Amino acid sequence: AQLQKEAPKLYNHSMKTHSALAAGRVAVITGAASGIGLAAARRFASLGMKLCLADLSADALARAVSEIGSRDILTVPTDVSQLASVQALKDKAYAAFGEVAVLMNNAGTAPGGGPWDHIDRWKTVLDVNLWGVIHGVQTFAPAMLAQKTDGAIVNTGSKQGITCPPGDTAYNVSKAGVKVITEALAH
Repeated sequence: AQLQKEAPKLYNHSMKTHSALAAGRVAVITGAASGIGLAAARRFASLGMKLCLADLSADALARAVSEIGSRDILTVPTDVSQLASVQALKDKAYAAFGEVAVLMNNAGTAPGGGPWDHIDRWKTVLDVNLWGVIHGVQTFAPAMLAQKTDGAIVNTGSKQGITCPPGDTAYNVSKAGVKVITEALAH
């Protein structure tokens, strides 16, 4: 009974949002066609933001756009493991919208492998989960800073990069690296 009385206090409060999350501003989201990326796209659209959605599949991006229903959406098929692909994403976002307020480096993949197996999957996981974030930060941050407007870079991490449980060592390593680059950005 006490929890029911307290729940409205916990959940019905207004949270202060970052000033980059504003109507008319632009959010670029990688891994935007499903999961956390699609949920973020829906949220940003509900705030009146313009969206640039990136994912591997043009078809999946088209489905995401139909689910979101916003008119101010650009889709750019992108392979975040390839620097040139992320640079093309940035160029298309700036050509279409003239600015980027939020970069959400969200694309990710699994499984990788244990310490001594699946070297091919290790490479894929590190290329997408870690190098994808590095490519995004290196490509977008200078342009976002040059705008001299409020902006935010969000890197999707995982507790696996902190707790490092046994199992998928490659995934843990990739997310530990994301934690480090994110902390460096915060500094």
